[in-house]
Amino acid sequence: MAQAAGSINTDYRDWEWSDDAGERARLLQSPSVEAVPKSEESPGNGAGATSALGAVFIVVNAALGAGLLNFPAAFNMAGGVAAGIALQMCMLIFIIGGLVILAYCSQASNERTYQEVVWAVCGKVPGVLCEVAIAVYTFGTCIAFLIIIGDQEDKIIAALVTEPEEAGSSRWYTDRKFTISITAFLLILPLSIPKEIGFQKYASSLSVIGTWYVTAVIIIKYIWPDKELVPVEIPTSPSTWMAVFNAMPTICFGFQCHVSSVPVFNSMKQPEVKTWGAVVTAAMVIALFVYTGTGVCGFLTFGASVDQDVLLSYPSNDIPVALARAFIILCVLTSYPILHFCGRAVLEGLWLRYTGVTVEEDVVRERRRRLLQTISWFLLTLLLALFIPDIGKVISVIGGLAACFIFVFPGLCLIQAKLSEIQETRTVSWWAQVGYGVFMVTLGAFIFGQTTANAIFVDLAA
Repeated sequence: MAQAAGSINTDYRDWEWSDDAGERARLLQSPSVEAVPKSEESPGNGAGATSALGAVFIVVNAALGAGLLNFPAAFNMAGGVAAGIALQMCMLIFIIGGLVILAYCSQASNERTYQEVVWAVCGKVPGVLCEVAIAVYTFGTCIAFLIIIGDQEDKIIAALVTEPEEAGSSRWYTDRKFTISITAFLLILPLSIPKEIGFQKYASSLSVIGTWYVTAVIIIKYIWPDKELVPVEIPTSPSTWMAVFNAMPTICFGFQCHVSSVPVFNSMKQPEVKTWGAVVTAAMVIALFVYTGTGVCGFLTFGASVDQDVLLSYPSNDIPVALARAFIILCVLTSYPILHFCGRAVLEGLWLRYTGVTVEEDVVRERRRRLLQTISWFLLTLLLALFIPDIGKVISVIGGLAACFIFVFPGLCLIQAKLSEIQETRTVSWWAQVGYGVFMVTLGAFIFGQTTANAIFVDLAA
């Protein structure tokens, strides 16, 4: 993409919110990237510290996560291995395209975070919608994390508590609601309160180890299956053509790393769009192999009977799988505070911009407001996780929202960036890029609308 000759819209004044608060609010820095303030670094000066290989690792880490547990069920919903792989390959083209567009727009607008790029390129309304979408997405992901904790703890407790129980009786300390609550209050809440998060690097390493181990266990269990693990039925084609779209929320949720991608791009030693294209292509291919390996092997192991969380399909007393469950719990325990930090930062930025108060003027009330935000966020996510035990229902909602980050906002940014260029004649390339942006927005809106409607009227109503 050629650098725009015109100016990207960076005027925040027309919404009558505080310019200073909007610029100075620290919004959603990538957990894996040490950002440099814009005042200390000009675009393209090579002041970043991340190599291209390091950027590949960070993007892979941002893409891989607990979402891989749902890929076997997504292959089942898509109608088999062939349909699942084909759907991933088609979507991967647009996923990589969206990441490249965001880098291009970040370079053109000199903004360093996802929502700031949308603000600068698209204007006030898309910018606010983006910030609200990020807050809702991180909130829903935190709910999914708590459900994952409950799922894995149920299996671990079932393996540890081997004494026979009377029919209809259960120990109070093995109740799902109790185990989720005690884990959340003792481990997650204390990690979520601090203003800054200092354990991101350790959490990132742990997540990588955990996800790769889970994938390895699922593949090995398929190659050397236990005798009692016999799939009931293995679908080879989707039941209806619309059924394929039911797998899209899981794929979007799994590959969504776009919100973290802009700070990663700006942290590179040579933040160039061409180099970034190679980085994200390599990263997405790696993520594709991990997700495909997990999805195919997990699906073929259990067939149509696979659970939404594939680890729940394995016996409770399987030691390698039990270790995988422990890894997932540890990953989620460290990931929840990071996601909460991101959502809280967006809410804080919205509040400062709305009130017109600068960060320096609001230091005294920041701590009290942060405690209120954290406790409210924590209690709401915990309450919803206790009464929505099926992670598939949560992912069906937030997966559609992830499509907005992958397709809609990058598409809007590309359209607006090209329209802002000053050109005497508009070439075929210009029209092709605008058309591509329009197609991305249309596709993203369709995925969001279809999956959200299906989640509301089918999954949540069930």
